[in-house]
Amino acid sequence: MHIVIVSGGSGSRLWPVSREANPKPFIKVDKEFSFLQRTFLRSLALPNIESVTTVTNKELFFRTEDEYRSLEHHCKLHYILEPFGRNTAPAIASAALEIRAKYGDDALMLILPADHLIENEDKFQEAVLFAAEAAQKGELVTFGIKPTSPDTGFGYIEVTTDSEQSTHNSIKVKRFVEKPDISTAQQYVSSDLFYWNAGMFCFKSGSLLNELELHSNDIFLKIIEAYDKSVASNVDNDTLLRLDEETFFNVPDDSIDYAVMEKSSNVSVIPCDLGWKDIGSWAAMADLTPADNYGNRSIGKVEVEESHNCYINSPNRLTAVVGLNDIFVIDTPDALLVTHKDKSQSVKKVVAKLKARGGDLHQHHLTVHRPWGTYTVLEGGSNFKIKRIEVKPNASLSLQMHHHRNEHWIVVSGTAKVINGDMDILLRTNESTYIPAGHCHRLSNPGVIPLVMIEVQSGEYLEEDDIVRFEDTYGRC
Repeated sequence: MHIVIVSGGSGSRLWPVSREANPKPFIKVDKEFSFLQRTFLRSLALPNIESVTTVTNKELFFRTEDEYRSLEHHCKLHYILEPFGRNTAPAIASAALEIRAKYGDDALMLILPADHLIENEDKFQEAVLFAAEAAQKGELVTFGIKPTSPDTGFGYIEVTTDSEQSTHNSIKVKRFVEKPDISTAQQYVSSDLFYWNAGMFCFKSGSLLNELELHSNDIFLKIIEAYDKSVASNVDNDTLLRLDEETFFNVPDDSIDYAVMEKSSNVSVIPCDLGWKDIGSWAAMADLTPADNYGNRSIGKVEVEESHNCYINSPNRLTAVVGLNDIFVIDTPDALLVTHKDKSQSVKKVVAKLKARGGDLHQHHLTVHRPWGTYTVLEGGSNFKIKRIEVKPNASLSLQMHHHRNEHWIVVSGTAKVINGDMDILLRTNESTYIPAGHCHRLSNPGVIPLVMIEVQSGEYLEEDDIVRFEDTYGRC
């Protein structure tokens, strides 16, 4: 079995915690693991796993790599990096091309979204084994969850009533139904022929590509062109494939459901009860937290008085809620969301407005992840900005220059190796250096512990695009 983890999307309905540069897969479900890490660990627990391929945006590669590195594993990893999102059909097709090239047409693929929760992993493993049996026969297999409520946020699968078209564990699919209205969803819940579409799939690489060529030939041809022009490399013991940006731009944007599954006559479903959850809104996220006697759920520093059925997520500072009912409060250092619990699906409309206005509140938190570590904006104003910078051991920023800003670096802990113009400097705790605008400079951490420093910027233009890179370990020049 070859696992394919599809890790994309901005998770705009979970803003302000989920942002484009910190999307839903990286949100921690608890204090221990993120959605992505849970999906990865769930994959490794399956028997006979030969490889794990992760399809994600090129800007999220190093963050994804960090998430996996923090977990103990010995699995062969492949990465496919998209220059921008083109939905699940191109993502899964590119993975099928890569797996077919490495392992052949009969290689079994299990497609898993990076942002789902599954509570019953024993049932999950059993369902995967049933799916593998059907996929070995050339079927395209999906997983169906018996609906427990008339949810309008999920797609549905209708199965056939013809027992001759079903095997012991899989049922022939009659049709897929995109998110229905509430009255239609109620009819589906009361029927024995409808399941929620879990968005997980199992098939042989050759089977998927044959069906894609038959039903969505435009996607098939365009993704082959992008794949053939892609750039392959090795990172440690893992393989990395960067899809060609120019040709990938021409690949049609479509989901695997629309492009293949809804059109194919060779699709079956494995009915299963996994404790499956697609956490697509704050209402769904709130359900993961136990309620008190008044229906209130809280995370972090929270005080609640005379309130009912509220959800408050405030990990950084005290949030007090008094005299409110059915309200969600989500607090982050740079943005606060307050919404009625029945309107949590509309949060994405706020994100769309923020994106249209410019700025980066839809994209970044105050703490921004980079391949070499993180930086956090502590304070900013007219002509100045103060950052806390943390550099991983043996990591380094690019050799760079700024036209408009001066920088003053002060080491808080660790050791900094600095190129500042013609000088090579080693700075230790409480030592500093000044870098005028126009000076070529570089910051590295030669030590075995994280380097923490404060950067004070001054100048008339302090945005992140005032940077000229001359050398970069991470291919950003």
